[in-house]
Amino acid sequence: MGPSLGQSNSPRHGALRPAPGRSRAVAPVGSTGDSHDNALAEAFNSLFAAELVRNRDLWNDIDDHETATAEYTDWFNHRRLHSEIGLVSPAEHEEYFYRHTTATATADASVPSLH
Repeated sequence: MGPSLGQSNSPRHGALRPAPGRSRAVAPVGSTGDSHDNALAEAFNSLFAAELVRNRDLWNDIDDHETATAEYTDWFNHRRLHSEIGLVSPAEHEEYFYRHTTATATADASVPSLH
């Protein structure tokens, strides 16, 4: 398995070059409390790295990278068809869920009030 997102400085893995005079900040991987502590988030991070980071040329600056990340996230949530939820997008599935779930059922499932 290849390096995790943010661990490679190789252009082959789509590493973002820091702007002159700026250092490249890399979050720790695998420490308690970060997304790598959660299997679902870790799976998403791997998918993100495979589909966006490794399949793109280097970005010119952080703005290009942020734009690409926002575009990927929008596609992932609104246009990607997911086989486990009936070949609809996650956003469409969530909308259907809330449209067909009573307010009482969603209130019962929510976090208890602090009052």
